[in-house]
Parts: sequence; structure tokens; C-alpha cells
Amino acid sequence: MRTMRTTKPIRYLLAAGLLMSLLGGSIASAHVTVYPKETTQGTYEKFAVRVPSEKDAATVKVEVRFPLDAVTVSRFEPKPGWTYEIKKDADNKITGVIWTATGEGLGPTEFGEFYMSGKVADNATAISWKAYQTYKDGSVVEWTGAEGADKPASVTKVNAKPAGAAADSHGHTTAPAAAAGAEPAAAAAAPSQTPLYLSALALILGAASLAVSLLRRR
Repeated sequence: MRTMRTTKPIRYLLAAGLLMSLLGGSIASAHVTVYPKETTQGTYEKFAVRVPSEKDAATVKVEVRFPLDAVTVSRFEPKPGWTYEIKKDADNKITGVIWTATGEGLGPTEFGEFYMSGKVADNATAISWKAYQTYKDGSVVEWTGAEGADKPASVTKVNAKPAGAAADSHGHTTAPAAAAGAEPAAAAAAPSQTPLYLSALALILGAASLAVSLLRRR
């Protein structure tokens, strides 16, 4: 009987820990992220800055700084309920942007996306976006760390230009012409996220089932 009384609490703690670990993983991944996650050297790209609120206070300001050696951002899409301020250096180059809420901002259960466009540098290999998220209570979260850090900067991987690619009249990178008689390559289908979602759901349901089973044995 002593053994049962000793091991039952441990089982409950293990089950609870597993549940918290699974759920905590999805919460921890909710940080300021810039999409797309991959692009190509020399292309003009539309970037989306996705900002989730992670505190009880609302997000009222978002600042993103641009690495000028990797990207030149030049256009910003207006967003209802927000204004934006462009930051420039002494050479009049755009170095960043600050979006500021004119109303309540992004509430605790909300997220928003801010759009901008620009040209990826011809020799870039990655674009590291440093972001600063300000909450209504005055606190600032700096998303500037390295990959794997607690608060990492979002990184866009930059692929090399295709061999023989050239720029069109608007500066866009164009693919090389196909060889005569060659069959056009089929567009690669975007990988489905369904298996990932199903795996995560199975883990959560399995942990929940284990917890229920342990509780019933009391």
C-alpha cells in the first residue's frame, strides 16, 4: 500500500508534465515572424510581419530593422488602425519601420500582419529581421536573438539564383530559358502540413488519455 501511495503522485506529475510540455511547445513558438521563410537572390519580394500578442496587455507598437547588406525595403502597405514611420540613415537609405497603433492595438488573443516589399540583395544568403514589440504596459520584447534563443530574430533563408538567370526590365530575377525540346519541369507541390498536425494531435490525445487512465486508478 505504501508503494501505491508513493508512485501514484509521481505518475500524475509525469502525465501533467507531458501535457504541459506538449502545449507549451506551441505557445513558445508564437513569436514575431517574417514570411516568406525562403526567397531567392535578386528577387523583389512581398514580406509579411506576423505579430502575436503573448501578454495580458495589448501590443501597441512594432519595430522592424532591416539588414541593408541583405535586403532593400522600399514600400509599406497601409494597415487600418495603425500608422507607420520609416527610419532612414544619413545616406537616406531605409533602415527600418515602426508601426504604431492608433486604437487599442492587438489584444491578448489576437495577432496582426504588416506588409512591406523590397529587393533581396544579389549576394544575400539570409535575411535576419530584428523586431521590437512594445506592449501597452510599456514593456518591450526584443526579438533579436540567434536561432534557438529564447527570443530569436526571424530569419528568411535566401537561395542562390538559378544558373543562367537574368534580370528583367523591372529588375526581377527571371529563370533561364528551357533548352529546345526539353519538357517543362512540374511545379513542386507545397508540402502538406496535415501529417504534422495529426502527429501533434495524437501526442496530445495520448497524453490526455494517460492522465485520465491514471486518475481512474486512484
